[in-house]
Amino acid sequence: MTVVGPFGLSVQDRDLTRDVQSGMDAVEIALTEAVKSDVPFITVTASHLIEAGGKRFRPLLVMLAAQFGDTNAPGVVPAAVVVELTHLATLYHDDVMDEALVRRGAPSANSRWDNSVAILTGDFLFSRASQVLADLGPEAVRLQADAFERLVTGQILETAGPGPEDDPLHHYLDVLAGKTGSLIAVSCRLGALMAGAEPWVTDILSAYGERIGIAFQLADDVLDIASDGHESGKTPGTDLREGVQTLPTLLLQQMPADESDPADLRLRELLGTDLSDDEPHGEALRLLRRHPALEHARRETLRHAEEARALLDPLPDGAAKAALQGLCDAVAIRTM
Repeated sequence: MTVVGPFGLSVQDRDLTRDVQSGMDAVEIALTEAVKSDVPFITVTASHLIEAGGKRFRPLLVMLAAQFGDTNAPGVVPAAVVVELTHLATLYHDDVMDEALVRRGAPSANSRWDNSVAILTGDFLFSRASQVLADLGPEAVRLQADAFERLVTGQILETAGPGPEDDPLHHYLDVLAGKTGSLIAVSCRLGALMAGAEPWVTDILSAYGERIGIAFQLADDVLDIASDGHESGKTPGTDLREGVQTLPTLLLQQMPADESDPADLRLRELLGTDLSDDEPHGEALRLLRRHPALEHARRETLRHAEEARALLDPLPDGAAKAALQGLCDAVAIRTM
């Protein structure tokens, strides 16, 4: 059994392993070249998150989607570079908005330098992604532009919050579909498109990408509460400390309070207060880890992963389809 890709994804087909690993190696080289600047300081800041590592989930999906066409088509690797550069750029901006101190187990760019450097570095990465994208043709440019619009819209919706008539959980899932699902969906679509896959295959892969992207982010919600930080590379309970509503707390709010359970009542009390200090934050984190809402969040994450798997049913059986199904399992395993 060979291991390739994020989450320790296991791929048993040697040809697929070779093709995907070769593509991912080429992406890594191209990413390093893409962030080089004539200004040495920009090269350092733009390389910061690349050197910190990461799962390269989006490039992996480009490579797997390309398996349904010509994997050696010249646009496949550049498409993977485009989606990863776009993703990295959003991380620089996200860390400024979240005032994050750590990203991928390393100091965030805004904490290592300052907010202005982080924002401008993100802008630089967007510009480099656009340069690579321009060579892929007008359809690829349009697809990426549409995905980027959805990504930004999702971020704005998150910042604005749900309206008085909105269901908070539905609003949150809409945010995830935009912020996370859109770029992962276009990763699958571009991989298939650049490889010349049939349009119906491309549509299925794109729909799968959006659904697995939502599941991926929901798994992060669970990890933010349940993990010790090694899996996510971020400080546990970051969203909780900042008062950001995610799947576990949204599900808790939908559950009736248990008047006979002091821990449930105490947790609800804490969630209505400022958790920026370590003591109340730590107490809330411990209580939420033991609350049924966290297990409910795990089940919801698994449901989205299973929906992603079901979308793949019409595709021809083979190693690439099995690998995409394996990603559904891998997302689920992250929540355990």
